[in-house]
Amino acid sequence: MTKIYIVRHAEAEGNLYRRIHGHYDSHLTDMGLRQISALKKRFESIKIDAVYSSDMIRTTQTAAAIYKPKKLPLHIMPELREVNMGIWEDLCWGEVEDEYPEQLRYYNISPDKWDIEGGESFSHLQNRIVSAILHIAAENEGRTVAVVTHGGSIRALLGHILNVEPSDISKIQYCDNTAVSLINISQGKITLEYMNDNSHLPDELSPFRKETWWKEEDCMDNRNMRFLPIDLNKEGETYLDCYADAWYEAHGTLNGFSDIYLQWAKNRALTDPDSVARAFLKGRPCGIIELAPEILSIDNAGHIAFLYLSEEYRGKGLAVQLIGYAVWYYRKLGRTKLRLKVALENTRAKAFYKKYGFKPKGTERGALGKVIIMEKELQQP
Repeated sequence: MTKIYIVRHAEAEGNLYRRIHGHYDSHLTDMGLRQISALKKRFESIKIDAVYSSDMIRTTQTAAAIYKPKKLPLHIMPELREVNMGIWEDLCWGEVEDEYPEQLRYYNISPDKWDIEGGESFSHLQNRIVSAILHIAAENEGRTVAVVTHGGSIRALLGHILNVEPSDISKIQYCDNTAVSLINISQGKITLEYMNDNSHLPDELSPFRKETWWKEEDCMDNRNMRFLPIDLNKEGETYLDCYADAWYEAHGTLNGFSDIYLQWAKNRALTDPDSVARAFLKGRPCGIIELAPEILSIDNAGHIAFLYLSEEYRGKGLAVQLIGYAVWYYRKLGRTKLRLKVALENTRAKAFYKKYGFKPKGTERGALGKVIIMEKELQQP
């Protein structure tokens, strides 16, 4: 008999930014790296003879929590990848909600009907992941193995083990990052000891304990934003109102505020409409993200000129998707850092950016005093 621990990867950029990363090769987040430490502790006293992983960065980084402390080699298997999401790859989930609502519903609750351009069928995914697991078991008869793979692949595998039809897949809930399932395989027959256990994660490292969408039958997450270029000729006053609100929030005064910021935004949007975008949540405008690709620095940084979330949406973990938009935009341009400026007295903004990996790199003179230059490494896939 072969014993196999099935582990989902730690939190990756797609999870945090609410973007679709199937075969898109995204990196782990700061939260993900902390989850890896908890996973490492869980496996400290468990004897493992071999470790396998898909070839994605997010899985190989997660697998390091198991194979490195035990001084084992890592076996890479592309067959353990997530489902190929076709033309959905690296889109916002919010965009897919708006543009492909029926297909998104199929993806969540009846994946046998899911059919989008370039996408991998559920039957192919399920056959691929089951075959890979059986192959690993055959290579490791009588041993104990850890396999690091992806949420959709794990759901397909569990559906096979539990004999759940694709039309009833909602009976198998999505699992938390680094959640562990344990299966036994003997003579080609797979049995399940336990599934989707995240007990090694403290509350602050478990997004699933703070959320409920994954418990719902339709598995719909109500946090998903989409982004559209803003028409500043029609919405210039709205832009200025948002900028004034952010200015007052940062400085406690409107001294120094000017409509020159609107002119700069218009110039950017004229060069590239995607550089100034409006964020929407469930069809309602909720924020603005403005990027300044014309600023070129010797260290290849991409500059965020303006990031804004309307007051009613603040404090709900949504604003990070604006950062995700900047990551998407500048990664396409090959930039290696994100950079922005924060007023010295704007403690709320400084704490927000620090939480998501920005670090202070210096100060300079701003319109009303010192501003802190903060930046974040932008790793390429």
